[in-house]
Amino acid sequence: MAVLGESLWSQRLHYSGSEDSGRDEKLRQFSRGKTVFPPIPIRASSQVSDFGLSKWMEQSARMQYLKRSALQGTLSYIPPEMFLESNKGPGPKYDVYSFGIVIWEILTQKKPYSGFNMMTIMVRVAAGLRPSLQPVSDEWPAEAQHMVDLMRRCWDQDPKKRPCFPDITVETDTLLSLLQSPVADPESEALARKVSCTACLRRPREVSEEISQELTDSADSGDYLKRVLTLSDGESLVLRDEQLHIRENKVTALHFLVAQGRLERVRLLLAQEVDVDCQTACGYTPLLVATQDQHPDLCALLLKHGADANLVDEDGWAPLHFAAQNGDDRTARLLLDHGARVDAQEHGGWTPLHLAVQNNFENVARLLVSRQADPNLQEAEGKTPLHVAAYFGHVSLVKLLTGQGAKLDARQRNLRTPLHLAVERGKVRAIQHLLKSGAAADALDQRGYSPLHIATARGKHLVGKMLLRYGASLELPTHQGWTPLHLAAYKGHLEIIHLLAESHADVGAPGGMNWTPLHLAARHGAEVVVSALLQCGADPNAPEQSGWTPLHLAVQRGAFLSVINLLEHHADVHARNKVGWTPAHLAALKGNMAILRVLVKAGAQLDTQDGVGCTPLQLALWS
Repeated sequence: MAVLGESLWSQRLHYSGSEDSGRDEKLRQFSRGKTVFPPIPIRASSQVSDFGLSKWMEQSARMQYLKRSALQGTLSYIPPEMFLESNKGPGPKYDVYSFGIVIWEILTQKKPYSGFNMMTIMVRVAAGLRPSLQPVSDEWPAEAQHMVDLMRRCWDQDPKKRPCFPDITVETDTLLSLLQSPVADPESEALARKVSCTACLRRPREVSEEISQELTDSADSGDYLKRVLTLSDGESLVLRDEQLHIRENKVTALHFLVAQGRLERVRLLLAQEVDVDCQTACGYTPLLVATQDQHPDLCALLLKHGADANLVDEDGWAPLHFAAQNGDDRTARLLLDHGARVDAQEHGGWTPLHLAVQNNFENVARLLVSRQADPNLQEAEGKTPLHVAAYFGHVSLVKLLTGQGAKLDARQRNLRTPLHLAVERGKVRAIQHLLKSGAAADALDQRGYSPLHIATARGKHLVGKMLLRYGASLELPTHQGWTPLHLAAYKGHLEIIHLLAESHADVGAPGGMNWTPLHLAARHGAEVVVSALLQCGADPNAPEQSGWTPLHLAVQRGAFLSVINLLEHHADVHARNKVGWTPAHLAALKGNMAILRVLVKAGAQLDTQDGVGCTPLQLALWS
């Protein structure tokens, strides 16, 4: 909802008045995806700080103004002092009230006072009543509950008790810091096995009745097919020109005889000088059929009669692609000897070497590299054969490719190296060989993740240990600012937290929004993670950019044991964030009496005022 994206979260407090503008993702983050609201139109002027009140009118014109406001749909935004006998003109606190109504609209996705007439609205507002809070759910996350508290203060009956806009922006910025803190997990690499999309020809003996129905146009051609398919190997065959062609899908007798694997019948047909490179509608030549079905003798016969070794099907697959995919080194050698392009790329950019490596056919891979196959050709996503070998953990092929000049740190489009893929998949032997061969342990992908980031996020302790042994940096930040320890804390991987701490990782490293690993653990992790970080020396009083300490976050989350643990490690119970909230303010606002008692016992004061004069005691009463 753009209202929160542009009003609540910026210093300008801009508010769009179009019917569809208030519905972006910012407020939907409040519901954490639990609730999806239908959009409703909200009428408002272009600026919250100028709610259509350019000047104050004389008392005699007030009723006319109210009527006009009712017609324009802005009566719901007018504060109670406007309806009372007061000569005081509107000021900033007038707009603050209006802003409170806007918050209600955004949170509930409803129109205020729907169905009420003008006089009812005026009476209700003047009497201190406000739009119903029934649509406000207790299941909403704490940030939304904080917005409810801000809303109530904005529409307070007494203008003097309403916060000012500078305080509102600080408070909403603080809430934004909570929403922006979650760590983005590294993307999972999804490498689907590459296979041809073209199906094999069905064998005539399997569909003998269908053949004559589907593949013949005339009685003559039907008789011809029957003769060809039932011909004995020793019979001679004399055909008319018109009998050499079969209907629209372009499947010929040669295709079917090759698919049957009948070498002598194919030899007889080729003696009639038929087109050896005839292609079906999907681009299949007889040679492609023979190669896919692994008939090297048929391949040799077709090539002897001039078959083109580089004709491709509709997917761009050449015969050599099929031979490589099948691990058929005999056919692959035969094709290469007859001019097959060793680096032919199908439509997705995959070469025969990619396919041989994917399927772990070292025999074909060795043949291809001996015929000068390029080990660094990239498919459409930028993967080289070494990326594929690393992903599937084919160690012998990793060794072969690196020995043949494959680039260890070749980058995909997302900047991932083969080491990134091997680490994500936990292929320990492949990782070990890549590192021994000199692969960069600190290569960063497009989001700033190194192999160590991925290992820690995935909880791969042994892999992390290996990367550290080969010099992986402990302090490299991702583009969000997270170090490997941040990720381990966020994901709750205790074994890795201890590994990183023992390797002298900075337990207080400031990440995104100046959050330390302890901030992430207090906000998102298990209480044992908080305990582990404190034992490793994490500072319980480090503030993030809005002044929140780990204790604030643990209280806000309601993590009782984490609060106890933080206090035992000398967390400051009087720490204030930018809006002046202490941990006690948060406990009171959430109504968590157990945590509030613990804080009071630790020295928290219930009469401490925040930036707008509210005390924990007042917040407890309001909540």
